[in-house]
Amino acid sequence: MSEFINRKDELGFLERKFKEPEPQLIILYGRRRTGKTELIKQFCTGKDYIYFLGDKRGSKLNAGRFASIAAEHFDDMAPAVEDFHTLFEYIRRRMDDTKRIIIVIDEFSYLVEKDSAVPSVFQLIWDEVLRDRNIFFILCGSSISMMEQGTLSYKAPLYGRRTGQWKLSPFSFKEMSQFFPGSSLDERLEIYGVLGGIPLYLKQFGKKDIFLNIEQKILAKGELLYDEVEFMLREELREYSSYYAILEAIASGRTRVTEIADHSKIRAGDLPKYLGTLIKLDIVEKVHPATEKERTKKSIYKVKDNFFKFWFRFVYPHKNDIEMGNIQKVMEIIRKDFNIYIGYFFEDIVREFLIEMNLKNSLPFDFTKIGTWWTRDKEIDIVGLSKNEALFVECKWQNRKTDVDIMEALMEKARSVEWRREKDYFAVVSKSGFTKNAVNYAKEKGILLFSEGDIKNVFG
Repeated sequence: MSEFINRKDELGFLERKFKEPEPQLIILYGRRRTGKTELIKQFCTGKDYIYFLGDKRGSKLNAGRFASIAAEHFDDMAPAVEDFHTLFEYIRRRMDDTKRIIIVIDEFSYLVEKDSAVPSVFQLIWDEVLRDRNIFFILCGSSISMMEQGTLSYKAPLYGRRTGQWKLSPFSFKEMSQFFPGSSLDERLEIYGVLGGIPLYLKQFGKKDIFLNIEQKILAKGELLYDEVEFMLREELREYSSYYAILEAIASGRTRVTEIADHSKIRAGDLPKYLGTLIKLDIVEKVHPATEKERTKKSIYKVKDNFFKFWFRFVYPHKNDIEMGNIQKVMEIIRKDFNIYIGYFFEDIVREFLIEMNLKNSLPFDFTKIGTWWTRDKEIDIVGLSKNEALFVECKWQNRKTDVDIMEALMEKARSVEWRREKDYFAVVSKSGFTKNAVNYAKEKGILLFSEGDIKNVFG
């Protein structure tokens, strides 16, 4: 078994539910490559379990294959089964209720995709065969839409039967750092800016220079990451070309619905359906100024997944050169723009840093909302808000020390923020620290200063 990293909360949830005496029906889902199967394997270690990986060949063939796996577990001859109901009646007869057994169906969404009656079949299986037995039943799937429609939505046959559910998300910056012990904060930020928090992607990069990793693992034909974006979109989404066009539009700077519609040639009225699916997949996010309500018309859309962002920025526009073998030409472009590109992610890391600080009560007040803020001509990187207070934050990813002018500009922009509050606080986070004048000015004005060392103390 490969090394298992993090997922403490998810593993803790499963272990906690396992100790409860009642029969359990757990729904585990999340986009591909997030480590669902590895989590299940880790959870099952040392326990009595039957694991089955579904495929798209239909219920009858899957039930027959599952029967062979179950019979092997019970040291028995494989029974002849025609469907899942017959299979689980066999499993029930062979179960020993003095000890709890885990039964896992991985890629349950494949079964649902092939046969829409599958959720109803498993509703009957749970109601008539399993619900009174000493069982821990896990239905796991990568197709988020299939899993939500088939198991979690109000109209789903299995709705009300589940005893717990967990959507597995990509790792945060703090969590992904465990993949690269001994690496510097800069190195981890560069990796995170390219790959994001998908476990399988992170495992592709070795202890090499970031540019060598990019050249050998992303731009090299045949490598997993080379075709990963197109593979995932084709595998996950039926209208592949429409989603591709939408992502291309957003990645190129068209962030409003009308702009996305114009570029992708998809009607603006149809876009919410597509954008909603991409949001569920953690590929795209809807962003609005922190001071606005969620349904504001000022919302924009951004590519949330870092690898998708990198791929559409540096790989997609230069696919012809890569296919023709002009790798070094593409690498020159990446090297030239890389520091500016990574600077955009510094705000994400600072936001995560501030959330950690907030949890530890290390800020002047506890914010209940955090985001960004902008108007047509002004922008503040991060804004933290409570009912009566506001924190305005500027982030600087540069190789020179930050000076007084940045603080003055931040305080000036904050005056334009329309939000009722009794007190304003200000903070500047600078990778390279601050000039002596800036330190003195901050002390005089009560501005919080954070540098690379402070971030390291939080993230390790």
